[in-house]
Amino acid sequence: MDNTVRAFIKRHQLVKEHSTVLVAVSGGPDSMALLHFFWIIREEWNLRLIAVSVDHQLRGEESFEDLEYVKAFCWDRDIEFIGASLDVPAYKQKKQVGTQIASRELRYQFFAEQMRLYDADLLALGHHGDDQAETVLMGLVHSASVKSLAGMPLERDFETGKIIRPFLCVTKGSIEHYCREHTITPRRDPSNDETTYTRNYYRNKVLPLLKNKNQNLHRTIRHLSRSLQEDEKFLEQEAEKMAEQTVIFDDENTGVHFNIQTFLSYPRSLQRRVFHLILNYLYNNIPKKISYVHEEQFFTILNASHGNTRIDFPNHLKLERSYQNMSFYFENGQTQRSSYHMLIEIPGETVLPDGVIMLAEITARPCMTDEMVYVCDKEAVALPLHIRTRKSGDRLQWKGLNGSKKVKDIFIDAKIPLNERDTWPVITDNNDKVLWIAGLKKGMPPKQADSGTYIQLSFKHSDAYNRRSRHAQRY
Repeated sequence: MDNTVRAFIKRHQLVKEHSTVLVAVSGGPDSMALLHFFWIIREEWNLRLIAVSVDHQLRGEESFEDLEYVKAFCWDRDIEFIGASLDVPAYKQKKQVGTQIASRELRYQFFAEQMRLYDADLLALGHHGDDQAETVLMGLVHSASVKSLAGMPLERDFETGKIIRPFLCVTKGSIEHYCREHTITPRRDPSNDETTYTRNYYRNKVLPLLKNKNQNLHRTIRHLSRSLQEDEKFLEQEAEKMAEQTVIFDDENTGVHFNIQTFLSYPRSLQRRVFHLILNYLYNNIPKKISYVHEEQFFTILNASHGNTRIDFPNHLKLERSYQNMSFYFENGQTQRSSYHMLIEIPGETVLPDGVIMLAEITARPCMTDEMVYVCDKEAVALPLHIRTRKSGDRLQWKGLNGSKKVKDIFIDAKIPLNERDTWPVITDNNDKVLWIAGLKKGMPPKQADSGTYIQLSFKHSDAYNRRSRHAQRY
């Protein structure tokens, strides 16, 4: 086994000379063999070796004795030792999580602190080939994600350095033989034999059946895992590029928007990954309820032929299609974008709730051609002017139109997304006559005048301004 692991480390360049290596040690066969292996190569590779061990306080005196056992092992071999007792039961109750999750979170917090304290290059973990097989099988049965099928990474960035798993090339049997060969008497956790934990069930019930068919199953899965991880890394990089080109991310992590036609021009494998990038962006922690069902819902409305659809995701996240626009937003964030109604300062600036600024000027030489500028004779309108959001019954009349048209229908014709209509600025006179749907359609004043003194309304540049300008050009 020694030669196998050495070759594996060199082939994947997992360890460099003069590195500071922390080895996570529980006292069990896997971690004790790993610690012993690094102790053997310590001088040869000029390593600073530090054992880190934790007592999770789950098995009383027995788990504390595990810690003491590792400490004594290190003392006999002049290995630096760091030990800690972690109050997993209290953390579990506080966070309302299971024992396995609580143990892992606290353990990795401790490892991270030690990595920073010692400016360590590597944290070595004792996961072996059979562990990898169990992880892949669990991913196959319980998840529909390619990433889950890829298993544990051989190495990944962690704090000041990397986590590495040098034993992924060997089996549990090889490690047990290594311990006997080097007269290592590891500690045994009786909970590893219980099948109440999901992993133990696969370890004790499923994996032995598969190994009867293929004794080299760990190698087969290792090659599969490595290939999937490399492919996944490349596709994630491409998905990030796609997201940069297609998706608009709100500054405050409350919403995401994209054009459906542009989004669909990319391969479906990238569309799927960008969907998950969006979820990671919006959720602080991905809810457990999120599954492949939500992914299917996303693709259903993405490829739908009808114009407007909205579905609910966990934790008040809404997914809404409006014509060729797709939006993700949180319901509580959306309701904050409430209706408004205010007087327009003439002359002066009026700041809308979304930060857009409307400029009002008195001028004798107005700009008459810009769609984002509205001009009317001062004597032709009932002052003061108002700016507000739409309301039921709003209608607009313009030159050449026989009668008037509902503002609602103007939004529909212009294909304005549903989530934008309720905050779109509508300008009226003091009699509530609609004069201008900003950036979309200009109406006529209720009376004509030619005093030579004009009111000119325009917007300072902003994201909202640019978006409305694009709608105006399209409409």
